[in-house]
Amino acid sequence: MARPWEADPTTQFKRRLGKSPQELGHTTDNPDCPDIWELENGDVAIIGRDLTNSLGKCLPPGVSVGDDERLVVIPRSMMVAAKPDIPSV
Repeated sequence: MARPWEADPTTQFKRRLGKSPQELGHTTDNPDCPDIWELENGDVAIIGRDLTNSLGKCLPPGVSVGDDERLVVIPRSMMVAAKPDIPSV
């Protein structure tokens, strides 16, 4: 059975949502900084720490992580800074 949504591997990055990791102080300018991006097709890409192995063991009832998915964590301040850029519909 086909899933109702699939990630499009051909889409491109459109714009950052919120502030850069440098502006928020979440990086040492190494290639390991969290980020939030809107993609050209409207989907959102999150760059964060992969905590699938640790947090995935204690998911709430009804929540799951598929074999091709990862549970990614970003700083709260990054999500708060992105709020004005996230459409309400």
